[in-house]
Amino acid sequence: MSGTSAAPSAFEILGPIMVGPSSSHTAGALRLAQVAASLMEAPVARVRFVLHNSFAHTYRGHGTDRALVAGILGLATDDERIRGAFDLAAARGLSFEFVQGADDSHLHPNTVDIEMTDDTGASRSVRGESLGGGRIRLSRINGVSVKITGEYDTVFVAHRDTRGVLAALTVLLSTYGLNIAFMRTYRTERGGAAYTVFELDDLPRGSQLEALLQALRGHEHVEVATLIRMPGTTRTPDGSELASDFSDARELLALCEQAATSIGAIARAREEELSGADAAKKTMERVIAAMRAETTEPLEHPARSLGGLIGGEAACVHQSASRLAEGLMGAVQTDAVARAMAVLERSASMGVIVAAPTAGSAGIVPGSVLAAGEHLGADDGAIAEALYCAAAVGLILTLNASVSGAEGGCQAEVGSASAMAAAALVQLFGGTPRQALDAASLALANLLGLVCDPVGGLVEVPCQVRNAIGVADAFSAAQLALSDVSPLVPFDEMATVMRDVGSALPATLRETAKGGIAKAPSACSACAACTSR
Repeated sequence: MSGTSAAPSAFEILGPIMVGPSSSHTAGALRLAQVAASLMEAPVARVRFVLHNSFAHTYRGHGTDRALVAGILGLATDDERIRGAFDLAAARGLSFEFVQGADDSHLHPNTVDIEMTDDTGASRSVRGESLGGGRIRLSRINGVSVKITGEYDTVFVAHRDTRGVLAALTVLLSTYGLNIAFMRTYRTERGGAAYTVFELDDLPRGSQLEALLQALRGHEHVEVATLIRMPGTTRTPDGSELASDFSDARELLALCEQAATSIGAIARAREEELSGADAAKKTMERVIAAMRAETTEPLEHPARSLGGLIGGEAACVHQSASRLAEGLMGAVQTDAVARAMAVLERSASMGVIVAAPTAGSAGIVPGSVLAAGEHLGADDGAIAEALYCAAAVGLILTLNASVSGAEGGCQAEVGSASAMAAAALVQLFGGTPRQALDAASLALANLLGLVCDPVGGLVEVPCQVRNAIGVADAFSAAQLALSDVSPLVPFDEMATVMRDVGSALPATLRETAKGGIAKAPSACSACAACTSR
């Protein structure tokens, strides 16, 4: 990976910390609206959201509508005011509406058109795609196709397609000592509106950045010049290449062998290169604290979910431990399952959780790691290393497959989380890096082909119990790997297999609530009374 481009942070895999219930449909949607609003030079007064495919079918149950409005208002993903975003918008004078667009197989499953008008009367339309785990991409601005992911520092300029404009803009950038990594110009027609996206190796600091933007805006044919900050992207402070970077399991294992260290240690070193040791330590402390809260508070204070389909099940499992654990799952796994189910209850009531790697699968990693860690008497340092190990596995799946239910089915969410948890458990129990990756492959294989069929489009049923199964899968895979049972298919190949299986799944089984359990008669009857519909 080039040192000048952005690298995914471990805390985008163990995160973002967010209000539930869905990382792609809630956190990702919020981020899309947030970035779209940043392209306006005045506050947005009116906005129309046209939702496509999975977004259109499940936006109420996933809280996508509230998240989109919250993003326009500038709220963060973990702001508990998201649930009341409609009232907040009314108080601020923001007018909004939602339109369900037609299904279009040519569009990403999670696509929204955001049509905005600001206080000055200026308007802009942005098409965005939520890629899973909170990652996003802009694919259209004012009807012109673009591709903006935030991989590089990006300056967006709207201008007239007039002779000499591009030359003037590039000369201006050079006067600030900036190197253009990529430049793409899109236009509606010759001589009409045009948009140029400059992806830069770096940006000027402090006041120089604002001076650059003002200089760009000062050109007679430029209408808008703005910096696009895509949430979730991170770069090394000096733009240098990451010494501890990896893109697949083969590269990760080689780093572990060279340094004679664990996967967690390599992932921690990578994060420290990205954000600094102090920042990485503080963020991990925040993640662990949030995980402890999300896995325990619902056990003590159960609450009904947004749709009313779940609430209190985690406490039932927790309370049954003394009666059932010894003969069935065992005390530690029972604890892990209760904790995992608790996270889904918290998420489904729009509480604050840690997506790991997604909100729909958020209980598996913290439930497994915290329950096993408590059993072992592990300190926070060991817990952190295990979580970093989980993040490394999740990063590989993000780069080479998918962690989005809308793209790859539930195997991409619960399957990925189970693989992450299995590797983390192996590290906690003193296994080798190879055993950790073997456990990840075994766990993924066990859930291969799992469909995403949320009842009523809500991240409640069968999502909560699948987190329980994900925990059981992780524990089984970890024990197999620690017992020197190796998978026939190594982890990198299993990631490719999962990606291909996900592509083969029909759209009805990829988070649209149009197939599977979601279409069972009992599920449809229960949905008729869902409180969020």
